[in-house]
Parts: sequence; structure tokens; C-alpha cells
Amino acid sequence: MKITIVGSRYFGSAALEALLKDGAEIAAVVVPTADDRLKSAAEAKGIPVTVQVDPKVVPAGEIPDGTDLIVTAHSHARVMPDAIAKAKLGGIGYHPSLLPRHRGIAAVEWTVKEGDPIAGGSIYHLADRMDAGAVAMQDWCFVKKGETARELWERALAPMGLDLIVRVARHAREHGSLPAKPQDEQFATKAPKIKE
Repeated sequence: MKITIVGSRYFGSAALEALLKDGAEIAAVVVPTADDRLKSAAEAKGIPVTVQVDPKVVPAGEIPDGTDLIVTAHSHARVMPDAIAKAKLGGIGYHPSLLPRHRGIAAVEWTVKEGDPIAGGSIYHLADRMDAGAVAMQDWCFVKKGETARELWERALAPMGLDLIVRVARHAREHGSLPAKPQDEQFATKAPKIKE
């Protein structure tokens, strides 16, 4: 099973390492900029890299033929429907919240701002609406009193995300399919960027 990773920075390169360690075959990596950490990590391992023409969008032409699964890891780009359709099993992403709660770019910040006692992470199917696809797998953790968003991310949500990505990719490899449970829209909340 061939995976194409669409991602960036620390989390993208950590996801690459975690998937390789679990025996996944990485077809290619798609990054937003030429100086990205994930690009360097992939090139060091001889994995083909595509730098997005538009950092906000991933069209079908940037996903290599023969991709079975697209995995997004710290990507703020919209993977277009024709790109998702190009992969046999479609695409999945990690979102650092218990979806449908805190959909948006600042999920961890809103978890702290709202005083949620419990946080979590979700692997969801890439879909037309941002963070709204069916959930493949979730996990949760407690939030420490006084913990900042960055502390919560580093302590619990980033490691949880890597673990969930590996578990869902392994499930796809072993079963040729992905779990999918629709999100309950009545519990959806938004997590837009917080103005300083």
C-alpha cells in the first residue's frame, strides 16, 4: 500500500518517520514550500518530493499515480476532490480535537480557551468541508490545569496524532479499507484563528 504524505514542519516529518518505522511504503511527499523540514527529511530518505504550486491547494496533478492513501500531517492546504479521488482509499488527516468539536485552524487554542477538561485527536476522512469528514479513529486525554495550547500539543496531542496516523494507516494496509463514522453535526463547533 502506497501512501502520499501532504504536510509540513515538525509534525509532517515526525509522521513520515512514524509511518516508515511501522513498515509503510511512502510513494511521495507534498510540501507547501521548498525550505520545509518535511522536504529535507523525505529527500534524505530518497522519497520523491513535490512542492505545491499554490500552498493553499493540492490538485490531482500533485498526487502521484498509484497512491492508495493520502495522509495529511500539518497541512493547511485544501486537498481537492479530484486529488482525493486519485487515491484508492481517499485521504485522511489528523485534527487535534474530538471532532466535531473545534473544527478549524486553532483547535488546541480553543480547547484551552474554552476550559475543556478533556482534549483529544481525530483521524478524519478528507471531505468537501474542512474537518467535517467521517471519523476513522479518535483518542482523548485530560487537560492539565493552567496548561497552554503549546504545552498540551507537545505533551499529548502531537504524540497522540502520530500514534493515530500509524494505527489508521496500518488498518488500511491490513484490511484494504478505513473505518468511517459520520460526525454528529449537532455537536460541531468552530475554532477559527484567534486574533492576538
